[in-house]
Amino acid sequence: MEKVIVAIHGLANKPPRDELADGWRRAIVEGLAKNAGIVDSGFRFEMVYWADLMYKYSMHRDANFRADSLYNKEPYYPVADPDVLKEYKDGFIDNVRNGLFDIVGDTLDVFKQKLGVDALADWMLGRLLKDLNYYYADRRIRGRNGAQGSTRKILRKDLLDVLKPLRDDKVLLIAHSMGSIIAYDALRDLGREAPDFELDTLVTIGSPLGVPHVKAKIIEERNYHSAEKDADRVRAPTVVRGAWFNFADRKDPVAVDAHLADDYQANASKVHVRDDLVSNDYIGPEVGKPNHHKSYGYLRTPEFSRRVAEFLK
Repeated sequence: MEKVIVAIHGLANKPPRDELADGWRRAIVEGLAKNAGIVDSGFRFEMVYWADLMYKYSMHRDANFRADSLYNKEPYYPVADPDVLKEYKDGFIDNVRNGLFDIVGDTLDVFKQKLGVDALADWMLGRLLKDLNYYYADRRIRGRNGAQGSTRKILRKDLLDVLKPLRDDKVLLIAHSMGSIIAYDALRDLGREAPDFELDTLVTIGSPLGVPHVKAKIIEERNYHSAEKDADRVRAPTVVRGAWFNFADRKDPVAVDAHLADDYQANASKVHVRDDLVSNDYIGPEVGKPNHHKSYGYLRTPEFSRRVAEFLK
């Protein structure tokens, strides 16, 4: 049995597949070395790359075309000062914030049910998260084989085509941003298709799975209807047998609800979401501003590195 780390990226256009995969791997290796003292990790890494299905041209690093909108101003780079990678300490304000969002989230759910705000929510998704809106609108796109099909089915298939051949291996799946929605949906589908499939660990980073509209879309697709609030909550995918860890920076605008444990019930294997706040340290070298949603920053946080180290043991 081989240990394999599979990753699926998130929203918006990306650099070419190999460049993005190299950046992710290097960020994970950097975190393992600086946070866990693991220098020679030597793990197998698979990147599920779907940006080329949504965007005709990928981002680039050609310095001759810095004015180009496709110029990548936020590449991977190692942190020079290892002291920058610090654990996040939960405080009073985080507990208050968590409680407040639970109230706000419940209120939005009520508005959705009573006032019919689907159109407003879809408009906001279209303005702020175009990829996600395209996904939920279920537009048709061209898949790997050239045939057109549903956005949801094609993006999920990309992930499942990587996971299914690994059924005899021990797999840790890392899902960032919108990738966590694709991963969640794909794993639920896999639970129906192959209930004996076992995914050891699911890790979500910068995930919007706690946003009321996203959860409502999941419930809507899976036909969950009940008068009881607890019964309406979705659950961890059945195929996740070891653990589900969710990491979020409290300043990440996409992971506005940083706590998923109160939104997703445990599955039949009693796997439930284990939330952990982190400090995403990423600052674009050519932007000079923090990006608390950036994948590279999440992948080298001490909390994340600790879980990967435990998996590799």
